[in-house]
Amino acid sequence: MTPMRAASRWLVAVSGAVLGLLYLPIVILIVFSFNAARLSAVWQGFSWQWYHRLAQDPALITSLENSLLVAAVSTITALALGVAAAVGLERGTSRWREMAEGALLAPLVMPEIMMGVGLLLLFVMIKMPLGLPTVVIGHATFNVPVVMVIVQARLRKLDPRLEEAARDLGATPWQAFRRVTLPLLQPAIAGAGVMAFTVSLDDFLVSFFTAGPGATTLPLKAYSMIKTGISPEINALSALLVLVSMTLVCGSLLLQRKAVDG
Repeated sequence: MTPMRAASRWLVAVSGAVLGLLYLPIVILIVFSFNAARLSAVWQGFSWQWYHRLAQDPALITSLENSLLVAAVSTITALALGVAAAVGLERGTSRWREMAEGALLAPLVMPEIMMGVGLLLLFVMIKMPLGLPTVVIGHATFNVPVVMVIVQARLRKLDPRLEEAARDLGATPWQAFRRVTLPLLQPAIAGAGVMAFTVSLDDFLVSFFTAGPGATTLPLKAYSMIKTGISPEINALSALLVLVSMTLVCGSLLLQRKAVDG
């Protein structure tokens, strides 16, 4: 066996071990969400009963509605602000551009617990009651840089001469952006929106610090269920969250690849 082939097999083995470490717990979680036994560690047959119980839980349905509402509104807000920030930074010529870009990207590298505590202190200082609006603001805060990064990456691949040609033909800056640049950005914007929606749907820490009475989201509901002990309903709920998140992430990646190929 040549050294190159041995190294290749070693890399494949390490990659397989890493993938197994990442996805084996998820597979086990999904499998045991169909376990008929009340004790999660003992397999006693296949059953849908825990999914049926989830569907009949009014508190769970309310938390799902809250999560979908927060994710939708925060995504729309993040798209509006993130696209504007990406275009402004990419097309701008200010000497403060790099500093502004660094400030906007800070939430991506800031520990989420710090962001949650900071937002909580802000809402307390301005005396804003905690509820769904504060959760939406918190989610939009960390989703704006997500949108901005994705859209900015697509903007850098566009030929600026296309917009310049529209300007030469008499279009105003807004008309050139709306009719030339924006259509070319649509796949990236769609991918950024799906990614932002996914991140918002799964968020726990920021929601924990910014949610008030009646603003329980699905991750917060799952946490409250875990505090009373691990049950098969938790497995079913977690499996649904994992599957939805993975589906949305795959959709986002496909849309971003379409933007790059286009």
